[in-house]
Amino acid sequence: MKAKSCFVLDLDGTVYLGQQPIEGAVAFVRRHWEDVAFHFLSNNTSKSPENYVQRLRAMGIPVTPDRILSPLDPLQAYVREQGLRRVYAVANAAFLACLRERLPDVTVYGGDTPDFPDEDMEAVILAYDTELTYAKLARSALLLQRPEVAFLATHPDLVCPSEAGPLPDVGSFLALYETATGRRPDRIFGKPDPAVLAPLLARYPRSEMVMVGDRLSTDKLLAENAGIDFILVLSGEARRADLPGLQRQPTLVLDHLGLLDAPLS
Repeated sequence: MKAKSCFVLDLDGTVYLGQQPIEGAVAFVRRHWEDVAFHFLSNNTSKSPENYVQRLRAMGIPVTPDRILSPLDPLQAYVREQGLRRVYAVANAAFLACLRERLPDVTVYGGDTPDFPDEDMEAVILAYDTELTYAKLARSALLLQRPEVAFLATHPDLVCPSEAGPLPDVGSFLALYETATGRRPDRIFGKPDPAVLAPLLARYPRSEMVMVGDRLSTDKLLAENAGIDFILVLSGEARRADLPGLQRQPTLVLDHLGLLDAPLS
């Protein structure tokens, strides 16, 4: 693989797992911070981009907010393009605060605003809500009974990796909503939709970009959809036994990101 000027790194399962940095990953980023442009991309919308900045800085990575990519970016662009003014977000407090900050001209309702006029709602936004309650499920499911209410999801991941094992994520929630309402989202943001990479694709030639991640269903597919190289790390979800059945192999397969020094030299 030729040397790259732009690395897009997944976080969960690639740079860290739960609260623990992954062997060699953080050291690799710190060693090459001045050599290439590192950007970090996570579908996990249970945290705000600022949360990721703080976590990476605590690991010794001098990241700034402009290096964090999130499904929030294409989501907020879509809300503006569609002219939505009133939305209900199934999300935790951090996501709600971030969405309200980014969309000051949109009224964002959530679990902290139990009283609102249902007839005025224009969309339901489903994020990775780690503070999910039955009240939120019920309210949003009833809103989705109305076909004119748009259904938007931040990402399709079925599970979120953790030190204890995989946890239900937005993709699992979507199965619940489909059973209860008969609806699938009108739009799903985040990986593998290449719109999440739009700022970088406008700045770098595709031949100079590489995606690094641990998931075949999102990270690998994103790289393919965007037309860039993909490095699969086996430090998270994917296993080497998954490779023989793939129609298209990753550009490179490594046990963890710290083993990538040779191709950069």
